[in-house]
This record gives sequence, C-alpha cells and structure tokens, in this order.
Amino acid sequence: MNPEFWRGKRVFVTGHTGFKGAWLTFWLQHLGAEVTGYALVASSSPSLFTLLGLQTRIHSVEGDVRDLTHLKEAMAQARPQIVFHMAAQAIVRASYRDPLDTYSTNVMGTVNLLEAVRQVGGVTVLINVTSDKCYQNHDQPLAYREDDPLGGRDPYSSSKACAELITAAYRDSFFSQTGTNGPLPIVASARAGNVLGGGDWAEDRLVPDSIRALSCNIPIPIRNRHAIRPWQHVLEPLGGYLVLAEKLWSHGSEFAGGWNFGPGDDSAKPVSWVVERLVKLWGSDASWIPDTGPHPHEAHYLKLDSSKARARLGWACRLDIDQTLEWVAKWYQSFHTGDDPVELTMSQILRYSGKRKDA
Repeated sequence: MNPEFWRGKRVFVTGHTGFKGAWLTFWLQHLGAEVTGYALVASSSPSLFTLLGLQTRIHSVEGDVRDLTHLKEAMAQARPQIVFHMAAQAIVRASYRDPLDTYSTNVMGTVNLLEAVRQVGGVTVLINVTSDKCYQNHDQPLAYREDDPLGGRDPYSSSKACAELITAAYRDSFFSQTGTNGPLPIVASARAGNVLGGGDWAEDRLVPDSIRALSCNIPIPIRNRHAIRPWQHVLEPLGGYLVLAEKLWSHGSEFAGGWNFGPGDDSAKPVSWVVERLVKLWGSDASWIPDTGPHPHEAHYLKLDSSKARARLGWACRLDIDQTLEWVAKWYQSFHTGDDPVELTMSQILRYSGKRKDA
C-alpha cells in the first residue's frame, strides 16, 4: 500500500457507520483522503463510528442504500473518484429473521449503488465488498477460489452471491467502455469474512457476544462450537482493499473481477478454539459453555484460497491467529479500563503499517 496515493483522493464509503466501515473510514482519513460516508445510523451502542468521532472527521451522510434518489444526490455532491460499497445486512442469523430486509439491502442496495455510479459518473475505481459466504458451500475441507460457483443456502449468503452476479453484470453491460459521463469505473469485488477487531458490538457475532459476556463475568454461550472459519484481524482485508484500489487505479481492467482476502490455513480454527484463547487472554474467572438451543443452519466449514491476491497484489496477512486475538483482547480490555478508543485504534493501524512498535 502506498500512503501517498490516498492523499487528497475523494473517496465515497457506504456503510461507514458499521464495524468494518468505521475502521476503513478512519484509516482513509488518517491517510489524507477526503472521505464521504453514506449509511444508516450506527446499529450498535456503543459504536466504533461514534467513539472515533468520525461524524466530525469526515462528511457523513445519513441515508439508506435502498433510496436511489438520495444516494445519487449524496454521490453527486461528493464527486468521488473511488467508491467502496460496504453497506449491508451482514449477519447470517438476522437474515433468517428478516429475509426481506436482507435481500432488499444486499441486492437492491447493490443495484442502487451501481446505478448511482453509472448515472452520476466521474468514478474511476469501484470496489463492492461482499463476503466469503458468497460461494456455493458444500461443507468440504476445500478452499474456495474466485472462479468457484456462487450460491448460498441461507438468505444472507445467497444475497451476497446475488450481489456478486449483479456487480459482474453491471461491469459487463455498462462499465466495459467509455460512457456518456466520461471514462467508466474499473469494477472489482472483494470477498472476506470472519474478521475480528476492537470496536465491534454487533449482535450474533462471536467476538462481540464473547466480550459482552466477559465484561459481565458470565460464561460465554457458544453455538456451532465445532464450525471452522478463516479468522483474521479486520485490518488484513481492509489493507487488501486499499492495495486493490491502487492497482485498479493504475492498471485498470487488468485487476477487475473478484478477489479473495483470507488468512492462511493455520488461521482456520474451530469456534471453540477461538473462544478458549479469548478466555485465556481475558484472564480472571472467564469461561464458556455450549449453547445447545435450536439454531438455524450455518456452514460448518469455510476457507478461502487467496493465492490470487498474494501473487498479483503482493498481499498477505501480517498477523497470525494468536497475534490477532491478542490485539482484539488488548483493544477491548484497554477500552474497558478507560483508554481512548481513538488512540487504541490508531496505535493498531500504525503498528500494522509498520510505523509503531507498541500496540
């Protein structure tokens, strides 16, 4: 990643009030980008967006990606050169409770974003952030590659597969030649998931659920404890998105298409393994118990093959799973003892970027 590249770039981020969106927006603002965020009000309390004071650091627009008129107005005012689409309903279990909201946000929200880019014009690079769950999952110990079939058994996963198909259709139909509003954007999609990091308070996600229990000194109830996931720190895929955007800017369609951003095999661990490490790092009398209640289906095994990103982008995870969990535990423990979340977050960004040794 080239920090100088981002200085003065006009960047539009949807979903900037979410966990990943807040980390990315804060990082971009630190790099000197002129960021406009477009999203609903943060859904958790507390929220990393509010704790980092992003509402005063960037131009933040409250809006729904399902509102095409408002989205176009915000984009026309921002005149972005680079767009990161991250707004989504991002929880598998929530997609079972409200599939209509999931599909309308993840499918039609993506259509609206692409249509706004098409109609407003002026965008050079567009990255649609989807999910590692966009692949047709057969619960086999195989790593999914970018050209594997898309699909999804649950509403969330299938909505992300739909978002990938929509992105490809717009790229082929509308963004493959010069348009009436000038040069058209180079479009890529980024597939990552199961990211861990400080400042996540979402419901039905492993680390936030664990931190809430640990903070209250009660056992962590864990469902699907044998499920295997590719765990990585939130800065890992975000760094990949930044590198990908730079390549799209400088090399054009050569880097268009789908990209996996996942950790190595050593970081694919069962849920119970991750929780046990968190409990040990937290200390005190922390513990966990299996949640044996009825739960909707979630994939048992999921892993990505990120060899394309390693070979063509020079991207690779910098933290192993133990370091990732240490950074996560330290962020939350420091926050609970009163440390400044801005300093906590910035120190980890600087350390990840190789500019600071303590974190």
